[in-house]
Amino acid sequence: MTNNTFKSGFVAILGRPNVGKSTFLNHVMGQKIAIMSDKPQTTRNKIQGIYTTDKEQIIFIDTPGIHKPHNALGDFMVQSAYSTLRECDMVLFMVAADEPRSTGENMIIERLKTADVPVILVVNKIDKVHPDALFETVSDYTSQMDFAEVVPISALQGNNTERLLETLSNKLEEGPQYFPEDMVTDHPERFLVSEMIREKILLLTREEVPHSIAVTTDSMKRDEETGKIHIMQQSLWNVRARKG
Repeated sequence: MTNNTFKSGFVAILGRPNVGKSTFLNHVMGQKIAIMSDKPQTTRNKIQGIYTTDKEQIIFIDTPGIHKPHNALGDFMVQSAYSTLRECDMVLFMVAADEPRSTGENMIIERLKTADVPVILVVNKIDKVHPDALFETVSDYTSQMDFAEVVPISALQGNNTERLLETLSNKLEEGPQYFPEDMVTDHPERFLVSEMIREKILLLTREEVPHSIAVTTDSMKRDEETGKIHIMQQSLWNVRARKG
């Protein structure tokens, strides 16, 4: 292997809802490509973030938070998350340092034990716990499964994220550049705009609007004189009628 060898690969980010998967992806990409809110299952689609340097290209797949589904949408999201195990070269299993291991993590671990790719344990939110508590969390998870690496980070503050990127780079195989170097996501602009509007609706309306809301962008036009972009969108959600 020479210094000119280019590496590439697809890396899935798995974990329970609200452990910081989208926060990490947005930090690495240096811009928002995955929406965030404190509502579980905010991410519904597999969002691909493309991180490119002169040495490697890492295609991150931010998956919906894995949870026990209670409806068809939830079941679709969980199956969508697990399907990435057949598409990726590596897995980042992200957990929160300030939360104990739950049945949700146990369910994910059992599925990851059957994966044919390296699994890296990423302990996020280390800024919220004492080092002794972090050590206990790492010990607890490593007693359940053999991980290829363990990397504690704070995605919100950016602590240790460079070390995680270096770890991924070292484990990548030689491969092609799948996407242009200036491309940061494979999703079209209209999709990103729709997701950002959905994020604002979830943040502003709280429980007033169903979590199943969907936003579609029908048109985007730039005003050549003012430079402003005019967006036409639709918001859709299910409403249950009650009797009595």
